[in-house]
Amino acid sequence: MAKALFSGNEAIARGAYEGGCLVACAYPGTPSTEILENISKYPEIYCEWSTNEKVALDVAMGASFAGARALVAMKHVGLNVAADPLFSAAYIGTTGGLIIVTADDPSMHSSQNEQDNRNYARAAKLLMLEPSDSQEAKEFVKIGFDLSEKFDLPVLLRITTRIAHSRSIVELNEREAHPPTGYIKDMPKRNLLPVNARRRRLYLEERLRKVEEFANVFEHNRIERGDTEIGIIASGVAYMYAKEVLPEATFLKLSLTWPLPRQLIREFANMVKKIYVIEECDPFLETEIRAMGINVIGKELLPNIGELNPTILREAFNRDKKEYVMFDDLPPRPPVLCPGCPHRGFFYMVHKLNLYATGDIGCYTLGAFPPLDAMDTCVCMGASIGNALGMEKAIPELARKTVAVIGDSTFLHTGVPELMDVVYNKGKTTVVVLDNRTTAMTGHQDHPGTGRTLMGEQTKSIMPEDIARAMGIDDIHVVDAYDLDAIKSALQKATSYDGPSLIVVRAPCIFLAPRKPPYEVDTSKCIGCRLCLELGCPAIVPTDDKVRIDTLLCYGCDLCRQVCKVGAIKPSSSD
Repeated sequence: MAKALFSGNEAIARGAYEGGCLVACAYPGTPSTEILENISKYPEIYCEWSTNEKVALDVAMGASFAGARALVAMKHVGLNVAADPLFSAAYIGTTGGLIIVTADDPSMHSSQNEQDNRNYARAAKLLMLEPSDSQEAKEFVKIGFDLSEKFDLPVLLRITTRIAHSRSIVELNEREAHPPTGYIKDMPKRNLLPVNARRRRLYLEERLRKVEEFANVFEHNRIERGDTEIGIIASGVAYMYAKEVLPEATFLKLSLTWPLPRQLIREFANMVKKIYVIEECDPFLETEIRAMGINVIGKELLPNIGELNPTILREAFNRDKKEYVMFDDLPPRPPVLCPGCPHRGFFYMVHKLNLYATGDIGCYTLGAFPPLDAMDTCVCMGASIGNALGMEKAIPELARKTVAVIGDSTFLHTGVPELMDVVYNKGKTTVVVLDNRTTAMTGHQDHPGTGRTLMGEQTKSIMPEDIARAMGIDDIHVVDAYDLDAIKSALQKATSYDGPSLIVVRAPCIFLAPRKPPYEVDTSKCIGCRLCLELGCPAIVPTDDKVRIDTLLCYGCDLCRQVCKVGAIKPSSSD
């Protein structure tokens, strides 16, 4: 049997392929992005970057209605966007198997909050699987499709950053064909009018009871016998850490974690003297098991913030940890905008004009750091526009001092209805779309504005300025991201305009554009004023009394030349 070293994300993609998936959808978001990127390598599966996570789930549900197996993937906060159809999905159930992957991000490596999406399984009444390594990640996709069809329920496949990105050996199998069974009209099942929803609600509870019965005998919910003085209940990556630190204990490994296998848990509790629940983030398992009347030790011993790791467990259980080295004393290294980034000139000018900037989700969020100091808020996808409008409605004068900053992908994701809200409610908000022609932060994925699909096909390119015109916005400016004078002029005009304005600051991400010759400093002209350092470009390096440009980092964006008042910066003579 062939084997491969796969990350969890690659393994999920392989599981979709082997499990007969026909339709896969996602909006990119770390740590889930690579799932769809890898599924796109299998031509048997239609895959798409959807406009946002709700759209992705809607499309996947439609594929399920037609009897096809479908998968939708998103990071944890993406499930918030998809929550509206999610809560109805369990009522409707499935025809073709439907898997919803949520990739949680404990410790917030690339996220604005730390949420535990196991709570969604309980709240939305879904069947939930949690793999502990890449092999299980692959197998649980295939098992999930089967269970989804068996119990007429969508399956929430919950992974975390460590499962998504760590690699382990995976056994490869052939694809099992599951042709779509076809669409059959069933209005009482799929049309959630209240009269239908009430019946489906009762049926949903019946299905959940059957899943719980199955969970008690599910082979991947298993007791691993050891020292009965210590019993460990764990799932996901926490199980792997616990096995490393406490190998001698008796374990209850849970893989189908909602509905809980209560009978199996009681059987386990009768086997051991003391039970520890080891889990990341919320006391999800601990709370449910305590509610069964079983005394367990959990968050009084372990943190409910951040990722677990073997060192934390060793400290909690007073195990030898001399071989582990901690890096807590290292200085912080906050990320910065790349040298040549097309967003830098805009933020420099926002800072110079002393404007407030409500921000959004993207690599442009880094404009908040010194020396640019040019982004004041960051809440969630699309919030920048609504936040700016709210500030204006509270204090009308703020419309002249505030800009809403959003990226091109995020604008199409959630910004469009917020811009519509500005127009409809007679706002005077200035909205700035930083259009770098890609979804850069998650690795340069396409979106509806790029004119290219995930499957590599050419398609329509939807432009922010065209959307604004269709909404009736008259004050529209499209400027070159590297033209500081044009950016300044557009900001001044837009913030003084008596109505809503849109500025599109456009230039491709430097990693998608040809590299230009680097610049250098003429030290005979440099007066050491250091104005160029206000750009916050990593390629500009201070010396004792002047500055120099690291030509290996410089992308030749020309901003520093425009800032220099004495003409000391010029294209490098060595290029």
